[in-house]
Amino acid sequence: QVPLVESGGGLVQPGGSLRLSCEASGFTPDYYAIGWFRQAPGKEREFVATINGNGGNTYYANSVKGRFTISRDNAKNIMYLQMNSLKPEDTAVYYCAARNSPYISNVEDTFTSWGQGTQVTVSS
Repeated sequence: QVPLVESGGGLVQPGGSLRLSCEASGFTPDYYAIGWFRQAPGKEREFVATINGNGGNTYYANSVKGRFTISRDNAKNIMYLQMNSLKPEDTAVYYCAARNSPYISNVEDTFTSWGQGTQVTVSS
């Protein structure tokens, strides 16, 4: 288990931007791929984006491709999700997760460590 703490959520108007952060501790970052997932009210948790251990490979859900960017700073053990052109349908609790492999995955069950989540609300 890798302790993960998300931050950066909040209320933003449609078309606005937010940057979520996920701070990790006690692990060697290159060995862990990271994923961002989200859960909207009344819906199941869904995949958003993933990045491999060294940051050289990323993959996005179609719903956020071109608007969201996942990145990581392994020297600081911090992962980011830059969210631009936000839409009301992006409203959800966003979670970062780590898996015991450096390779990307969009499958929730392959991630073994989860943060507590941060609320993102897109509304005018």
